[in-house]
Amino acid sequence: MTAAEMLAVFGAGIGAGAINAVVGSGTLITFPVLLATGLPPVTATVSNALGLIPGSISGAIGYRKELSGQSRRILKFCAGALVGGLTGATLLLALPATAFERIVPVLVGLALVLVVLQPWISRKLRHRRELNGESMRPDGGLLLFTGLTLASVYGGYFAAAQGIIYMSLMGMLLDDSMQRLNAIKNVLVAVVNAVAAVFFLFAAAFDWTAVVLLAVGSAVGGQIGAAAGRRLGPAVLRGIIVAVGTVAIVQLLLR
Repeated sequence: MTAAEMLAVFGAGIGAGAINAVVGSGTLITFPVLLATGLPPVTATVSNALGLIPGSISGAIGYRKELSGQSRRILKFCAGALVGGLTGATLLLALPATAFERIVPVLVGLALVLVVLQPWISRKLRHRRELNGESMRPDGGLLLFTGLTLASVYGGYFAAAQGIIYMSLMGMLLDDSMQRLNAIKNVLVAVVNAVAAVFFLFAAAFDWTAVVLLAVGSAVGGQIGAAAGRRLGPAVLRGIIVAVGTVAIVQLLLR
């Protein structure tokens, strides 16, 4: 890797760490850069997963205030994220490289629609519960747990726009602020990245130079993104999610 390529990977790590803390989809920044340095797709994916772990942890730490009082449901969601992330990492090595190419844009597009409609859907669900005398479960019930676990399978496989899928599911099924949901998202992404990375350490090839550069860059970016993201209002945060997700779909379709 040349000095210019190393600088590009480091810069991509900063950008990915920042955008992951706020929205997710940082892989859409780092993955093309890694491919441009000459790494094979699977090696680039594995190196990316390893390198973005510090950024995920950094972003979660930056949102520690919003995590207060959520430990019970976070532990439940993390159990599903652990299983899902490991499953996705296994699929990455077992399936053809093109296995998810067609379905990924559809998943991201559906997640964006849910993010846009989330306020309306939440009002409708709240009204129905009130009519039926039901109360919303603080952990979203089995439906949310299943959805987050399946999203974690996807995250362990590729991870692009994984955070957007998390946010769309939680936004519909949890009655909480966008910032508190974003804090949960950062923890889940960190768990998926970590479990996938541990698996890759023993089962796949990766590039240590890329991993170190991404790790340092993403850790710095995670703090930057958390500091900026925590100041955003719910409408602005939702708008950023939609904008980033739209770019993600275009990039995935053009690959």
